[in-house]
Amino acid sequence: MADYPASKDYDPDTAVALFDAAAWQKSFASEPNGGSCVEVNLGSDRVGVRDTKLEDSPVFVFDASEWSAFLAAVKAGQFDLPA
Repeated sequence: MADYPASKDYDPDTAVALFDAAAWQKSFASEPNGGSCVEVNLGSDRVGVRDTKLEDSPVFVFDASEWSAFLAAVKAGQFDLPA
């Protein structure tokens, strides 16, 4: 896997400002008691991901091609745990 240079402007602790606060979506599989979940924000040119359990969660930012590659890998089972 290739390493990519980090953007000098990217700070996961302040990246939440890049996204519309009302557009965060919790997984439909989220536990009702606030268990292990993430929220995504499908911005116009980027995707944000954060932890629902942390009030000031850092936000990880992906561009559209990175997000598409991640979704394809999930659907292909690349991250499945061994049986």
